Amino acid sequence: MESRIRVGDVMTRNFVHVKPETKLIDCARTMIKNRVGSLVVKENEELHGIVTEKDIVWALTKKANNGFENIAVRDIARKKIITIKPEAGIHEALDKMNKFKIRRMPVISNKKIIGYVTLKDIVKFLPEVFESTREFEKIKEETNKMQKSESSMQGMFHEDLCEECGNYDILTRIDGRMICESCRDEM
Repeated sequence: MESRIRVGDVMTRNFVHVKPETKLIDCARTMIKNRVGSLVVKENEELHGIVTEKDIVWALTKKANNGFENIAVRDIARKKIITIKPEAGIHEALDKMNKFKIRRMPVISNKKIIGYVTLKDIVKFLPEVFESTREFEKIKEETNKMQKSESSMQGMFHEDLCEECGNYDILTRIDGRMICESCRDEM
């Protein structure tokens, strides 16, 4: 069934948008009011860009000395935008999002923006995507934890003969000597 589901079937038609001259502070207020993480920047039906929460935080930290309240969204909005057509399948949309590492895309038809599709929209129709994504993220997170743990402990632990009891074990450096856990507990 999911092979017949098209982007046009799942996209948000009444997406939140602003004009290019809108000030960033107003964009932030609009995001909060509408509980969204991004805004489409458009004038008439023409797409001018996308602005996300990250873009606003970046502008706040990097351009604040120019007066944050004076910065228009056109000054920071992403202008190179990955788009998709409404007749594309949702698997094609997922592939495109994955390839470009994005979570949302404007839907364009006849050079006009007609909708906005997000991962959340797709997950409503394909919950198994969410489950597999969660499993992948858990695996990735555990791998990162193990790599950090290994790099932070590099040189601290290794297997060898304990300098205290002579047993072969995992050793820890304590007071300049390499000793096993049993000897360490007896100290």
